Amino acid sequence: MADYDYDYDVVIIGAGPGGLAAAYGLASSQHVLVVENNLWGGTCPNFGCDPKKMLYGVVEAQRQVRNYQDSGLTGHPSVNWADMMAFKRSYTDGVPGGTEQGLAGANIDHIHGTATFRDAHTLAVGDRVVTTDKVVVATGAHANIPDIPGKELLSTSTDFLALPDRPQSIGFIGAGYVAVELANIAAEAGVAVHVFQHNRRLLRAFPEEYSDRVAEQLRAKGVQWHWDTEIASVRSGADGGVVAVTAHGEEVALDYLVAAAGRGANIEKLNLEAAGVEYSRGGIQVNEHLQSSAANVFVIGDAVAKRIPKLTPTASFEGRYVTGAINGDAAPINYPVVPHTVFAGPELAQVGVSLDEAQAHPDTYEVLTQDVGSWYTYHRIRDDNARVTTITERASGQLVGAIALATNAEELINYCTGIITQGLPASALQQWIPVYPSVASDLGYFYN
Repeated sequence: MADYDYDYDVVIIGAGPGGLAAAYGLASSQHVLVVENNLWGGTCPNFGCDPKKMLYGVVEAQRQVRNYQDSGLTGHPSVNWADMMAFKRSYTDGVPGGTEQGLAGANIDHIHGTATFRDAHTLAVGDRVVTTDKVVVATGAHANIPDIPGKELLSTSTDFLALPDRPQSIGFIGAGYVAVELANIAAEAGVAVHVFQHNRRLLRAFPEEYSDRVAEQLRAKGVQWHWDTEIASVRSGADGGVVAVTAHGEEVALDYLVAAAGRGANIEKLNLEAAGVEYSRGGIQVNEHLQSSAANVFVIGDAVAKRIPKLTPTASFEGRYVTGAINGDAAPINYPVVPHTVFAGPELAQVGVSLDEAQAHPDTYEVLTQDVGSWYTYHRIRDDNARVTTITERASGQLVGAIALATNAEELINYCTGIITQGLPASALQQWIPVYPSVASDLGYFYN
């Protein structure tokens, strides 16, 4: 507990997965207040990864049926957009209330409003002023909106995930995770999709040879790529739509145009200068204990300027770490390897040492790339173009990295993540008996 006469020991700004992990972890030892200015539960369960994955499940089922058209199934299902969105709401509608009930049940104080620093130990939340020994900033991120004429006409991923009716056409500015995943959902649902990218590269965190395959797979689904193209302005179009005007002078009429060129940290309203907290365009600077330049202000999740993937599990991991740090654990944060996946139908996933790093140091790493579409696991589900790369350290023979482009790549990459995290030798795979046939039963062919 704090030695000073503060209102709270810890104020947590943001009630997403990271902030909630810290709140529940600290509740038994600290007097905690949670502040949230949007929906309780944060981006992921309300308008991020969870609802997106529900929509993805629907369109993936349709894609799988299509793959089996010459293998025993007949008939072509189509996506009913309204019913798909109702399915999504069957989960998301209960998130805010359920989250707040959970906080109340744990006797964690919580208020709705925007927190603003007055100094490192004082926060204003609406008309209320609270003092606190420590602060955890867990404010997440928001879509970057390009500063162009007509920017007020742009939509975001949040708008996409709430569209009540299927649009006829939709465009995306950018070719990162958000654009690719939503473009896939829209294309599978029968929407005419346009993606505007300022260069000829998508999913830059992944190897180009793999991201190029994703681009081709989406092109085959009807996605129209506008490479080397920047949107110069947007204006209102017919019937409530918009017109995207490119720097080349091309005009593309769309129902919606989604800004999906990255996400910025939600820190603009915090008044960080008043607390002496240093930050940059990428977020708040922290040390190895997740402390900002104001030692009592910790930062987790997407608000942090970091190279570690900004993912929900990472934020939760950081929330648990901060719990220990505030309770007296002096150890610096030690991140495990973090896998990440693009749900693009099929999925692209990777973990550990990158392919670029491995190819740049051939004396250190061995790279094995296999086209596995003819293997039983993938032939069975008609995933004819599946490909997997494994990276092993030559000196030890230890698996240190993997990339997979395949249906259920998330499952394979999770197995690889476990092997890397635990430092398991290939011989360990001989000591277990997985279900056969399964993704797990193929591991011996990827790592031996």
